[in-house]
Amino acid sequence: MAKMKTMDGNTAAAYVSYAFTDVAAIYPITPSSPMAEVTDEWAAQGKKNLFGQTVKVMEMQSEAGASGAVHGSLQAGALTTTYTASQGLLLMIPNMYKMAGELLPAVFQVSARALAASSLSIFGDHQDVMAARQTGFALLAEGSVQEVMDLSAVAHLSAISGRIPFVNFFDGFRTSHEVQKVEVMEYDALEKLLDKEAVAEFRARSLNPDQPVIRGTAQNPDIYFQTREAVNSYYEKLPAVVENYMNEISKITGRKYGLFNYYGAPDAEKVIIAMGSATETIQTTVEYLNAKGEKVGLLVVHLYRPFSAKHFLSAMPKTVKKIAVLDRTKEPGAFGEPLYLDVRSVYYTQAEHPLIVGGRYGLGSKDLTPSEVLAVFANLDLAEPKNNFTVGIVDDVTATSLAVTEELDTTPKGTKSCKFWGLGSDGTVGANKSAIKIIGDYTDMYAQGYFSYDSKKSGGITVSHLRFGHEQIRAPYLINYADFVAVHNQSYVNKYDVLAGLKKNGTFLLNCRWNAEELEANLPAAMKKYIAKNNINFYTIDAVKIAEEIGLGGRINMIMQSAFFKLADIIPVADAVKYLKEAVDHSYGLKGQSVLNMNYAAIDQGVDAIVKINVPDSWAEAVDTEVAAIGSADNFAKNILEPMNRMEGDKLPVSAFQKHADGTFPSGTSTFEKRGIAINVPEWQIDNCIQCNQCAFVCPHASIRPVLATAEEVAAAPAGFTTKPAIGAKDLQFRIAVSALDCAGCGNCVQVCPAKEKAIVMKPLSTQMEQVPLWNYAIDTVTVKPNPMNKKTVKGVQFEQPLLEFSGACAGCGETPYAKLVTQLFGDRMMIANATGCTSIWGASAPSMPYTKNCKGHGPSWANSLFEDNAEYGLGMFLGVKQSRERVENMVQEALALPVSSELKAAMEEWLANANEGEGSRERAEKLEALLAVEKAGQPLLEEIAANSRFFVKRSHWIFGGDGWAYDIGYGGLDHVLASGEDVNVLVFDTEVYSNTGGQSSKSTPTAAIAKFAASGKKTKKKDLGMMAMSYGYVYVAQIAMGADKNQTLKAIAEAEAYPGPSLIIAYSPCINHGLKSGMGNSQLETKKAVECGYWAMYRFNPALKEKGENPFVLDSKEPTADFHEFLMGEVRYASLKKQYPETAEALFAKTKSDAMERLGNYKRLAGKE
Repeated sequence: MAKMKTMDGNTAAAYVSYAFTDVAAIYPITPSSPMAEVTDEWAAQGKKNLFGQTVKVMEMQSEAGASGAVHGSLQAGALTTTYTASQGLLLMIPNMYKMAGELLPAVFQVSARALAASSLSIFGDHQDVMAARQTGFALLAEGSVQEVMDLSAVAHLSAISGRIPFVNFFDGFRTSHEVQKVEVMEYDALEKLLDKEAVAEFRARSLNPDQPVIRGTAQNPDIYFQTREAVNSYYEKLPAVVENYMNEISKITGRKYGLFNYYGAPDAEKVIIAMGSATETIQTTVEYLNAKGEKVGLLVVHLYRPFSAKHFLSAMPKTVKKIAVLDRTKEPGAFGEPLYLDVRSVYYTQAEHPLIVGGRYGLGSKDLTPSEVLAVFANLDLAEPKNNFTVGIVDDVTATSLAVTEELDTTPKGTKSCKFWGLGSDGTVGANKSAIKIIGDYTDMYAQGYFSYDSKKSGGITVSHLRFGHEQIRAPYLINYADFVAVHNQSYVNKYDVLAGLKKNGTFLLNCRWNAEELEANLPAAMKKYIAKNNINFYTIDAVKIAEEIGLGGRINMIMQSAFFKLADIIPVADAVKYLKEAVDHSYGLKGQSVLNMNYAAIDQGVDAIVKINVPDSWAEAVDTEVAAIGSADNFAKNILEPMNRMEGDKLPVSAFQKHADGTFPSGTSTFEKRGIAINVPEWQIDNCIQCNQCAFVCPHASIRPVLATAEEVAAAPAGFTTKPAIGAKDLQFRIAVSALDCAGCGNCVQVCPAKEKAIVMKPLSTQMEQVPLWNYAIDTVTVKPNPMNKKTVKGVQFEQPLLEFSGACAGCGETPYAKLVTQLFGDRMMIANATGCTSIWGASAPSMPYTKNCKGHGPSWANSLFEDNAEYGLGMFLGVKQSRERVENMVQEALALPVSSELKAAMEEWLANANEGEGSRERAEKLEALLAVEKAGQPLLEEIAANSRFFVKRSHWIFGGDGWAYDIGYGGLDHVLASGEDVNVLVFDTEVYSNTGGQSSKSTPTAAIAKFAASGKKTKKKDLGMMAMSYGYVYVAQIAMGADKNQTLKAIAEAEAYPGPSLIIAYSPCINHGLKSGMGNSQLETKKAVECGYWAMYRFNPALKEKGENPFVLDSKEPTADFHEFLMGEVRYASLKKQYPETAEALFAKTKSDAMERLGNYKRLAGKE
C-alpha cells in the first residue's frame, strides 16, 4: 500500500532531491528557503541519500555565490542541487549558461516567484523561470504537491542521464507552501530508476589532477559558434529521456505523466494551454463544462524546455478550433508572452491551425478561480476573441481584462472548507498546519491547507484556508465558500467582512472578551444580519483570558485549535486532543517542559471553554446605532489604503494605480491604519512620571510620545487631557500621549521606565479607547514647539517628531527604535537607501508607509533597489545629489558678482561656506530661498538658482540594512562604498540572522547559535564587520546597543552623521528569531544583558580624533559583570542546542564565550586598556 504523508510542495521537492544530491549549495530566499532548511535538518539528523551519505549543505554569501559553488561542485564530480527563486535565480544566470554549456547535471529546485519591477513581490508566478529560459537549462513544471513529489525525480534522473541541467519549478507559495496529503515516493523505487552507469561516467569526467584536462577556455571567432552548436544533439535527445522517466514514474504511481498531458473531451474544439498550479483549477472547470455537454479541454505543459512540437501536437486533439494560452508572466513590449509565442510557432508550419489567443493571469500569487476559467472559455466563444488579455483583474485603462460573469464552485461535494482569521505571531498558522497533518495523517481523508498573509511582520493578518474531504482536493485557490469560520481577534469584526461566503447553517467561532450583552453592543449590524438570516451556528471563546491565565501571553493557537476540533466534528475530540498534544511535543519540545505544559493546558481548556450564542430574532433586522465613521479625506487612503486594509485589494482596478505606475507611493500613510491589534496598551501614570522620555525613546512603533502644550491648548483640550508642568520647558505643560490603536502591545515602555513606581502600566485595549481622541488632539491640534532642550540628549531628542511611525514591525522589534531615532535627528533632510529584508518590509509594504513628513512637509525619502546592491544604490544617490549640488554651488559662486543686496550676498556666502555642513543647513537654506524670492525677478541666474532650491539643504545620506545584507550578500558593495571615502552613513541592524526570510544563519551569527542552515549550532565565529571597516583608517565605525546605553547610541549616531566621510554603525537588534525567554517586551533589557556579560561590545572609532592627536578608538562598554552562560540560556536559539545536541553544546558555548572575549580583548587593546 502506498505511503501517504501530509506535506507542502517545498518539503516534497526537498525529499526527492535529497535522494539524488551529494552537495547542496544554497542561499536563503523566500519562498524557496524551506527546501534548503529541511535538507540541512535531515543532514544534521543523519539522513542518507541514495549513495549512502548525508548531503553536504553549504550556505553561501549570495545566490551568485551559490551558483558558483554548484558549478564547482559539479566539476568536482558531485551531484549538486540548489534551491532558489526570483532575483536569486537571476543572479545565477551567468553560471547557468556555464553549466548548460559544459553539460553538467545540475538541478535547480525553484519555487517560482515574481520579480521586483516597480515594487517587490515575494509571491508566486513564472517571471523568474521565464527570465532564465534562454540559458540552456531544461525547464520542468509541476502543478501540485503530488506532482512535485512525482516529477522532481524526473528532473534529477533526466539531468544525470541526458547531461542537461534542469530547472524543476512549481508555483511559489501556492504549491511551495500549500499543504496536501500526498503519496510518497520511496527511495528504494527511485534507486531502481537511477542510471548508475551515467553517474559513474559523470564522476569519471570530473576534474582530476591524475587525469588533467582544461575547461572554460577562451575562444576566438573561428570556433566559438561551432562549439555552441555542438551541444544540439543532447537537446534533441532529451525529450525522449524525460518521457522515458515519466513513463517509469507512471508505472510506480499509477498516475499518467507526459511531456504534455491532455485532459478533457477527446473531440474538444476549445482548449486552454497552461502550466503550474492553475492547471488543477482549469481541469476541474473543464470537467464541469464537459458534464454540461460542452467540448473543451486543457493541455498541461510539463517539459517547457526543450519544447517538443512533436509531443505537443500528439497530445492536442485534432478537432481543436480555438486555443487560449495562459502565461503566468509579463514581458512588457513583447508581441505576446513566451508560452503563447511558442504555441503559435508550433502551428506556423502546420497546414491547418486553430485560432490562438494568449493572456496573462496570476501575477504575484493572484489565484486563478474556476469563475475566471469560465471567462477564458467565454472569450473563445466570441467571433473575434480578445488577444493579449488579462484575467483576474479589472483593467479599465487598456481594456485587456476579461469580465467574470458567472460564479462557479468546483470543490468536490462533501469537502469541508474552513477559514481561520489570525494575528501574526498568535500561532494560528502553526496550529492549522498541525490540524492539516493530524487529519491527513490519521484519517483516510484528503487535506489541503494554504495560508495567506499581509506583508507585515508578526502582528499582521493571517487567513488560513483548510479543506478536508474524502475526494482528492484540486482547488489551488482561496476559499470563497466556507463551512466553518474562526476569527481569532475580536477587532477584526469591525475591519473585515469575515463572514463573506460562510454557507447557510455554517459555524462561526469568535475569540472575544464579550459576553452576550457586549456582543449585542459590539458586533456590527451587517454581521448580526448575516448570522441570523443564514442560520449560522455562532460560538464564542475567550482564548485571550485562558492564554493569559496559563502564561502563554497572546499565543492562543492551541486553545482555538482544540475548540475547532470540537465544533468541526471531523475526528473524535479525544483523538484530536491526543494528536494535538503530540504536535505540541514536536513543535515546542526544544523550548522546555514548562512551555509544553502550558500548551497541554491550552488544548484541554479550549475544548471546554466554548460558549454557544443564542441568536436573537432581532438580529435579522439589526441596524447600527451609530453611523459608521466616514473614511479618510486623503485620496490615497480612501481609494487604495482603506480597500487594501479591508482585504479588498483584489477588487481595485488598474486605473487606481495610474498615478503610481512607476511604483511611487506617498509617505506617511501608516497613520491611517489604526489597526488596534494589541491586547494590552500603555496607560500613563501622571503622578509617577519623572519626564525622562525613555518610554518614547525605545518605542518600536512611535505610539507613545511626549507632548508639550501651552495653557491655552490644555484648556481647549478634550476631557481627560491631563498634563503636568514641563521640566526644562518654561510655561509649557507636559503629557505622555499614547496611540492605543497604533500600539503593538510589546510593553518595552514599561520595562525601561526608571520611575520608582512605574509611570507606565499596561491595560486592556478596551479600557483605553478614550485615549484615541486625546492622541488625535495632541498630534493634530497641539502646535509643534521649538525644542526647548538639546536634541542630542536622550530626553531632548524625544521632543523631535519621529518621522518613522506605526510600522508593520513585530511587537518589541529591536530594529525600529534605531531607525526612528535617526529620523528624529536628521529626518527632515534624509535620503534612505534600504536593503531588502525586515527593514524594507516594515519600512515600505503597500499600502502602509511608516516614513512620514513633519509639519513643513519635509521627511525622509526612501527607496529600495535590491538585496545585494543596496550600498551601491545608496552611493549612487549620494553621487547624483553631489553632482547637482556642485552645479548649484558654481551658480551661487557666479551670482556673487551680480548687483544684489548685501543681505542676499551675505546669505550666499554663508551658504557656500557651509554647503556641506549638516548642522543648521535647513535654516541657511530657508534664509537663502526667502531672499532669492524677493530679488530673482529679471535675473536669469538667480531664477535658475531659486529653481534648484531643493538642493540647498545638505542631504543626510543613509544606507539601511540587516546583517544578511551587510555581512553576506551586500558585503562586497558595502566594502567598496566605505572605501570610496564619500560622506554616506551606513546603519546595520544586526539581528545575527536573516530575519525576514525566517532566521537563517549569516556570517554575523555567533558560534553555537541554532539557526536555519546551522541546525546543529553554528561552528564558526561571528565576523567582526566593524574591525574590517576600521582597517581603512578613515571610516567612522561604531557598535551600539540602545538597551544598554541610550546616550552612547545617540552620541554615536550624531558623530557618524557629522563625520565628513563614510560611517558604519552596527546596532544590536533583538529579534523574535532569537526566542527571548523573557519575551519581546524585554528586548531592550536583553540588549542590556548582552553588553553586561560581554556578548556585545559598544565602541566608537572616530578618525577625526586622530587629527587632534587622540586615540580614535573609544571603548564604551564596561568590564563584563554578568554571567555569559546565563545570557545564552535566556534565548531559545542557544538553549535549544543544549536540548537537541547536548554532546556538543557545552563545547560550542565555551567557544562562543571565548570568541566574544577575544573580540573584547581586541577592542581593549585598541582603546589602550591592555
